[in-house]
Amino acid sequence: MTRQAAEPTAVAVERDGAGRHIARELRPGAFLAPRPLRPAPDRLRLALVGTRAGLLAGDDLRLHIRVGPGARLELTEPSGLVAYDHRGGTSSWRARVEIEEVGELHWDARPFVISEGARVERSMTVVLAAGARMLWRDTLVLGRSGERGGAVRATTHATYDGRELLVEDLDLRDADLRELPGVLGPHRVIGSVTALGADPGGPPHPYRTALAGPGAQIRLLDTVAPAIEADLAAVWEEWRAVTTG
Repeated sequence: MTRQAAEPTAVAVERDGAGRHIARELRPGAFLAPRPLRPAPDRLRLALVGTRAGLLAGDDLRLHIRVGPGARLELTEPSGLVAYDHRGGTSSWRARVEIEEVGELHWDARPFVISEGARVERSMTVVLAAGARMLWRDTLVLGRSGERGGAVRATTHATYDGRELLVEDLDLRDADLRELPGVLGPHRVIGSVTALGADPGGPPHPYRTALAGPGAQIRLLDTVAPAIEADLAAVWEEWRAVTTG
């Protein structure tokens, strides 16, 4: 199926000379619309609200986020995203994040569900300047209730001050391979909290991975979403307190 041309969702936040946070750009795209939330004294708070039911074959969801020098942005998602049966087609989800010097982004993402028959390419590109920070919570769910789940390849490429910080290619397109012992086994929920540009500190964690620079990641696997979401929420709150500038 031919991929549909879709306008990207664009968010640009800056801080003026008086220290106020200003949204220079809040442009809704074909799938997500940024909506202001209750103001906070030290940051801009936005919700990414879905404008379509989910991803279908041929869909291309694009998201561009820029945080200016010294600015702080908090993104939340009121609901998750579902990729439905693509009936032999493919879809894509592509995000690019740019955070300038001493800027900060906290992105609390909701679960991304890959339904049976879906085939999704997902990519996250993060460019951090010196002193910039990002905290990202992310959950992939392979299939709705009773489903084995569709195919997804999720790539992440993050740089800090011009150097690679996190490069990951999570290829979960082959259900037989991903269900092998030592890969995912019986698990179909993959959740993580990732700190980029700042060491979150805290007590040792058995599933914590240090990055190739300032930052760390905790990734958890489970067969159902509620348990893993509760564990990730605890990590998120702990790390948010540490990574806030």
